[in-house]
Amino acid sequence: MLPAKIHRREFIDQILAGAVAALAAGGKPTWADDAPAPRVVGPNDKLRVAVIGCNGQGGAHIGEWLRNPEVDLVAVCDCDPNAFAKHAKRFNELKTPPVYVQDVRKLLEDKRIDAVSIATPNHWHALMAVWAMQAGKDVYVEKPCSHNVREGRVMTQWARKLGRMVQMGVQSRSMPGMRQTLEFVLSGKIGKVSHARAICYRRRDSIGQVTTPAPVPEGLDVNLWCGPAPHEVPIRQRFHYDWHWVFNTGNGDLGNQNPHELDKARWGLAKQTLPHKVISLGGRLGYVDNGDVANSQVTIYQWDDAELISDVRGLPIKSPVAFGLHTGGFNGAANIWFGTEGYAVGPNYTSGIAFDYDGKELGKWSGGDYQLHFANLVKAIKSRNYKDLHLDIEDGHLSSALAHLGNVSYRLGQPAALGTRPQGLEGSKHVVETFDSFEAHLRESGVDENTTPYRLGRPLTIDPVTELSSDAEANRLFTREYRKGFELPEVTA
Repeated sequence: MLPAKIHRREFIDQILAGAVAALAAGGKPTWADDAPAPRVVGPNDKLRVAVIGCNGQGGAHIGEWLRNPEVDLVAVCDCDPNAFAKHAKRFNELKTPPVYVQDVRKLLEDKRIDAVSIATPNHWHALMAVWAMQAGKDVYVEKPCSHNVREGRVMTQWARKLGRMVQMGVQSRSMPGMRQTLEFVLSGKIGKVSHARAICYRRRDSIGQVTTPAPVPEGLDVNLWCGPAPHEVPIRQRFHYDWHWVFNTGNGDLGNQNPHELDKARWGLAKQTLPHKVISLGGRLGYVDNGDVANSQVTIYQWDDAELISDVRGLPIKSPVAFGLHTGGFNGAANIWFGTEGYAVGPNYTSGIAFDYDGKELGKWSGGDYQLHFANLVKAIKSRNYKDLHLDIEDGHLSSALAHLGNVSYRLGQPAALGTRPQGLEGSKHVVETFDSFEAHLRESGVDENTTPYRLGRPLTIDPVTELSSDAEANRLFTREYRKGFELPEVTA
């Protein structure tokens, strides 16, 4: 039952606004015959780590490893020497500064390195992680851990076969405030939880439209940057960062920010398989540029007894009236878990708050920082037990694959008029609320469907055992063509 005098369409955004205000055992591993065992790192030994990719999030990786007293940062790898040069001052006071290596293949030959921390563009994540595992190293890999559905399962298979510790970088998993929130959600104290929302309202500006290749930074090795993707300099204004908004190398915000939220949503639903049904809709709406991913996208995931909605909005949130927001607008990322007796909200990475449907607060939790997630990998490396990981690669795979499934549905869809909705979802009030709000936002943003078409995705049916679709065309997008020399190694019996 909704609180009195609140329309369903306003309810979700009032939940978010209110929450923001209120919150001012594995066995002995078996090694493959052709892969070296990792060095045994004792309780008092320092772990020797290398960071791969030091633009953007890679800078945060460098900072967190430097903060950890149990770690020596021994190397930094990037195909662009300018990226490493940006961090040179950080190493001036170190007794032994990390060495710079341009080629990841050369880096992985270094037997001094115990673990790698991967913060490259998405298309490299899986291949680097597998190569590192084969070279005897444990892995911290940014979200999404994969660039397509198949890669995450292959990564999991290699981790199990080689006994490697592989952690995905969704830091909420290690935040005490978020862990306590999810413990409450899963405790039954808000009743049976069968619906979750993964929300990403982050403005993403146009990357511009050009017809010429991006300027290549001096010294950057284009072959290494492309890796498994086609060998070509991208057509866009900026070489770096904007790879997020092109399917060859990125996954849009559904696969950039929202793996954080999809992971928490799935965690709260206690789902350890891929969903049975997926459909996505939206578009690259409101501007024309060199990107080809959606900037505004709603995706519905269904299990037999649960539903997850991903709501991504990349255009500015302008009107508090259109969204029922008392604070003037919500801009950020958040989760909501709905139970039969109440609901819980996680409005950031570290906090949560729960209410019953009469508005009574049931609990509030907060606390944590990024370092805890990196430290959790160190703990698991020393124990050699992947069950010590807060976000082991199999969970990372499932949460990343949710993003990829949504993008496959979207890519296989067809242009449609704004307001066109998938059939068969009319009975879900949560879905209807989301569609109402999403469409109102696009209209308020002045989206011209003739210039930037709206797209209704293709419905996908998934077998959670095989992790394949009944749609052969979709299955082809569950993987990719890998460039020669950069093929993803498959596990063989």
